[in-house]
Amino acid sequence: MSSYNATIEEENKEIANRYKDLLKGTYQTLSEEDKKLIRKAFEVAVEAHSEQRRKTGEPYIFHPIAVAKIVAYEIGLGATSIAAALLHDVVEDTHYTVEDMERLFGENIARIVSGLTKISNLRKEQDYSIQAENFRKMLLTLHDDVRVILIKIADRLHNMQTMDAMPPHKQVKIASETLYIYAPLAHRLGLYNIKTELEDLGLKYTEPDVYNDILSKIEGSKEEQQRYIDSFTSILKTALDKEQFSYEIKGRFKSIFSIRRKMRKQNVTFDEVYDKFAIRIIYNPQSEDEKFDAWKIYSIVTDFFKPNPARLRDWISQPKSTGYEALHITVIGPQSKWVEVQVRSERMDEIAEKGYAAHFKYKQGAINENGLEGWLNKLKETLENQSLNAVDFVEDFKLNLYAKEIYVFTPKGDLKSLPKGASALDFAFSVHTDVGLKCRGAKVNGKLVPLSHELKSGDQVEVLTAANNKPNVRWLDFVLTARARTKIKSALKAEEKRIAEEGKAILMRKLRHLKLGTSEKTIHEIASYFGFKTSFDLFYRVGNGAIDNTKLKEFMAQRSGALMNFIKSTFKRTPSKNVTDKEEITSKYDSLVFGKDEQVLDYTLSKCCTPIPGDKVFGFVTINEGIKVHKNDCPNAISLQSNYAYRIMPAKWIDSTQQEFKANLQLSGIDKKGIANHITRIISNNMDVYIYGINIAGDDGVFEGSITLGVKNKSQLNKLIDNIKKVDGVQKVERVNTL
Repeated sequence: MSSYNATIEEENKEIANRYKDLLKGTYQTLSEEDKKLIRKAFEVAVEAHSEQRRKTGEPYIFHPIAVAKIVAYEIGLGATSIAAALLHDVVEDTHYTVEDMERLFGENIARIVSGLTKISNLRKEQDYSIQAENFRKMLLTLHDDVRVILIKIADRLHNMQTMDAMPPHKQVKIASETLYIYAPLAHRLGLYNIKTELEDLGLKYTEPDVYNDILSKIEGSKEEQQRYIDSFTSILKTALDKEQFSYEIKGRFKSIFSIRRKMRKQNVTFDEVYDKFAIRIIYNPQSEDEKFDAWKIYSIVTDFFKPNPARLRDWISQPKSTGYEALHITVIGPQSKWVEVQVRSERMDEIAEKGYAAHFKYKQGAINENGLEGWLNKLKETLENQSLNAVDFVEDFKLNLYAKEIYVFTPKGDLKSLPKGASALDFAFSVHTDVGLKCRGAKVNGKLVPLSHELKSGDQVEVLTAANNKPNVRWLDFVLTARARTKIKSALKAEEKRIAEEGKAILMRKLRHLKLGTSEKTIHEIASYFGFKTSFDLFYRVGNGAIDNTKLKEFMAQRSGALMNFIKSTFKRTPSKNVTDKEEITSKYDSLVFGKDEQVLDYTLSKCCTPIPGDKVFGFVTINEGIKVHKNDCPNAISLQSNYAYRIMPAKWIDSTQQEFKANLQLSGIDKKGIANHITRIISNNMDVYIYGINIAGDDGVFEGSITLGVKNKSQLNKLIDNIKKVDGVQKVERVNTL
């Protein structure tokens, strides 16, 4: 990289030129008032950053000007945002405060600048991701102003464009973050150009070899590409001219990142990626009806080139929730190559390029920057639940960012958009929180389906509710939307609290009965004995029956042993230090279960990625060594999943004291009238037990049967078995699988 050297005069001249260039490049027309505001922001920024340099040696002010230019030109925002972009680093890096900003520029700009200022004094706890906290802070400012995020994306884009001077480990960190959250955010806000550039730059630093390899191949085939576009265009030209369309045909290679993604996903080489290529027909509507023209062009294209009917995407009748409109057709073009053809009007093209601002320019004549309501409302749902830790928060948030959409109908025929892969339960929550929490089943296209049923575009969905229904921890396995996850988690929390309160009362009774005393010290001692982190954990397990009398007696026995007296004296000096009174239930992942039925099977942990309890994992059935468990992000995972998909078993770590297990019971006895009814009544009276399968057959006065139940723990199951044994006629009840 050439070293930077310029005299002060040259620098000042360059700063002035860049400022002029910024004003020239605005998407919106600026009033005199606007120009004054931007000028003032520029002068404050120049003065504030006058002592600072970038890593390249250039004056720091080059950066805010570049960010303001992206905001003005590529995102298309107005004067307030341009001024805020010029000032975005002033509070963080110089002697100016947020109060100064408010005094000089008013409340609006001060709020945006404050939203852009990083968190300085973050809790430095180990399990906190500072970056996730930053995202969270940034997203929470959405309540006030979406411009914060738009300027943040522009800031990130310029940093990515000028990252050469940074040390490699920093480059990788910033690039990974960009791919992790900023590119999906740009995508979600309809800033497709910026998204593409962020993804490509992200790849350039995280996988430089791959990036350069694809780049050189694309560069190498530039001329061939142009020839191809010309041959495609010449075939269509005559027909389009005949219909008197005013149009432009552009061709482009798909982005490096998306080509890389296809190569990985389909396990193919660059040459085998079949639709590297997209051709865009941008037309100027000749009639009042823009839509009609798009379909007319569609019919002309398909007269000449055979379309792939499965790959037609109509976002004109039903635009994406980002506001994107276009018609996409994949056709077999010249030389039998697959080509994606995108048909859009000039207005649609501008929305696709500029996203947000253009959308509102067309919608409202004048741009109102505070629009995009629908998306923001969805987002606010995620933001309102602040009980999640920052990392979960970002994870949940991401689910809602990148999701492709499906459209389903309510019973009344209204259309709802959900992310691809959403379940019937997600739909129930999208209707209303209460509908979700009380949801018991659903009808899709008139047929009864389980809550986990994956919806497809065009389904008509009706939700069945029951007043006494309660959410179940299993629900979290198949809901996709952040809204549903958040609501289920908080309902489960309330339920946990209720169980813990019951548990506390039971435990206090038992302790008095066992003459152990109910002091905090005793409770901490018991919690510590069972390996729990909080006393609340202990109450919860007593409440759900995971810790019963026998377990408490075990504790008693070892406590009164001679050895214990010695430990006791030590205890007095050091009360169990790892037990706290926090009102939360921590998981101690102590069991790994496989498959949809969550079976407990023998397994070994693989050496290549050594998973630890709590990691996201899957089981791989080997030929000689049984089930090997790998982490989802294990280096070998992709090849195992693509080459041996049929040998992959879903697996997850659970906390056996919190989870529900499946237990199979075999019954036999004398067939008396109403015996099946009697047995099922006993089971359903037991609030937290679910029946998964029941099969009872009578033959000449005797009956045999099997029941599959979902139970919380062994003691709950034993209690149930005892109750069933008491039924007149039942002679034998035994369990056929082991907990």
